[in-house]
Amino acid sequence: MIAPADIRRHGFGRRPFFETLICRRDGRPIGLALYFFTFSTFLGRPTLYLEDLFVRPEKRGKGYGRALLERLAQIAKERGCGRMEWAVLDWNDPAIQFYRNLGAEPMNEWTVFRLTREGIAKLAKGGA
Repeated sequence: MIAPADIRRHGFGRRPFFETLICRRDGRPIGLALYFFTFSTFLGRPTLYLEDLFVRPEKRGKGYGRALLERLAQIAKERGCGRMEWAVLDWNDPAIQFYRNLGAEPMNEWTVFRLTREGIAKLAKGGA
């Protein structure tokens, strides 16, 4: 579970690893987009990677998620990105349809690989 200290250290420390957009309605936060940049050697340009997009369930379907994504697209354009990417769980049909309606396409030919903290520690020690 993430702790507030982790958010402060990794997002607002000497070397931030992510940036955020907060969507507010009547001064209250109702949505969040957390993103960072990677680099595409295929394009020779940065990629805006959306790690999390969240809108409170009772506020969904009102355009807030789209507004966050539109702002992210503006940021990507301003910073010269060649693309935006994000992951969505294969069972999340409403999200998949939402993203398709925006013009996004699934990348079925790619498989995501992951090392956990334990896997990182083992590999760092030279283990396999």
